[in-house]
Amino acid sequence: MSGHSKWSSIKHQKAVTDAKRANVFTKLANAIAVAARKGTDPAMNFSLRLAIDRAKSANMPKENIERSIRRGSGTGEVAIEEIIYEAYGPAATAILIKVATDNKNRTIAGIKSILNKFGGKLATSGAVSYLFEEKGQIFAKSDKVKEEAELAIIDSGAQDYEEANGGYFVYCAPRDLDKVKSALESRNFQIEDFQIIFQPKNSIQLDEASTDKAVEILKALDDLDDVSLVSSNFS
Repeated sequence: MSGHSKWSSIKHQKAVTDAKRANVFTKLANAIAVAARKGTDPAMNFSLRLAIDRAKSANMPKENIERSIRRGSGTGEVAIEEIIYEAYGPAATAILIKVATDNKNRTIAGIKSILNKFGGKLATSGAVSYLFEEKGQIFAKSDKVKEEAELAIIDSGAQDYEEANGGYFVYCAPRDLDKVKSALESRNFQIEDFQIIFQPKNSIQLDEASTDKAVEILKALDDLDDVSLVSSNFS
């Protein structure tokens, strides 16, 4: 079992609250547009199918999804691109910030403003990205007793899991996300969220004051409309 990730738990709780905010559709639309650049057929484009499934889970209207696909294909609005910025946060924590934007100047200005405000700074390309690896992450709940739930997770093809927030964060290879999600659903797990994340290869321990500062900067970055994913390496 993985070590407990404070940011995973906090991010999930924050997402439940953010689902009621207007910018959640903006983030989902951007994710669809970026994925659609690789092809507009969800059956042939796993990234697009994942983005559409997440949008549907958030009750995003069908016309919004279709408009986002057109935008990504180049037949709609201004083109959107995906960029990953690297940064240092409080107590030398590493931060990866994935954005989907149609205006890089606006996006980087917003990121720099938050980093400056909360004591962080941008890092050069490659400075911290090597500390992370891509993983599929699923948050699921189950009515099974703990032992049965954990056996079902292992049987699903997952690589790892951790118990938190009244459920389980389940981790797998990115290419296996759809397969593991389907396997959990077939075992009557309730899937609340699923995405590709940047998981730290090793986590650093922070004291309470430094943890509070790290969480503060990550929340502020996550609130930016252009930011689709924020990851850090503290636990």
